[in-house]
Amino acid sequence: MYKFESKIRYSELDEKGYLAVPKIVDYFQDCSNMQSDSLGVGREYLEEKHLAWVLSFWQIVIERRPEQNEPVKVGTFPYEFKSFMGMRNFLIEDMKGNRIVSANSIWTLLDMKTGRPVKATEEIIQHYSLEEKLPMEYAGRKVAIPELGEVVTPVKVTREYIDTNHHMNNAKYITVAMNYVPCHLEVREIRIEYKKQAFLGDNIYPFVASIEGGLAISLRDMDGNPYVNMHIYTIPGGEVL
Repeated sequence: MYKFESKIRYSELDEKGYLAVPKIVDYFQDCSNMQSDSLGVGREYLEEKHLAWVLSFWQIVIERRPEQNEPVKVGTFPYEFKSFMGMRNFLIEDMKGNRIVSANSIWTLLDMKTGRPVKATEEIIQHYSLEEKLPMEYAGRKVAIPELGEVVTPVKVTREYIDTNHHMNNAKYITVAMNYVPCHLEVREIRIEYKKQAFLGDNIYPFVASIEGGLAISLRDMDGNPYVNMHIYTIPGGEVL
């Protein structure tokens, strides 16, 4: 497992004083990029070959969120490659080794010239050591959205949402969705199915519905086609338990 240590910064906090949910994803993205760069198959390598790993699915389970100045360890490892897909676990631990956030993710390798999935080459795969999956309850990758809900005010994709792949970064969809989670609720799990990419200047039309234990949020284009579908499961919690 690849790990790095960090300390939670003030700029990473939400209004409750704990690590903001989208920042958890930022830590995970940083960790996987650091690992790939250290193995010689990171962003620069992929860009030379006109390739990119694009996220297809997140499942993030939060036991608790760390607070300002708390030291943490962030870790990741791949556990399977299958054709054009790569499966990867992530975690955040406290300094006693307690796992406080766990995640499963599924990635698709894209040819950035054609926009089509391509099989991961042996040249890429051989750099990684596969490990056993984390013990957690794994959810299916399909995220269903109820028919009854509310379309709320559209959101413009601005430059701050765009990453080096020139589309909206996967963590920014969570940033948008968190605006619809009441502040008296504490997020315990997020499941996200990524359907298509949003680009600079696109308008996103959020559709918000209630589900058992939380919210279903679909971020859609003007024709109703989803960029992402997500379930956000919550518990009452003005403060983090």
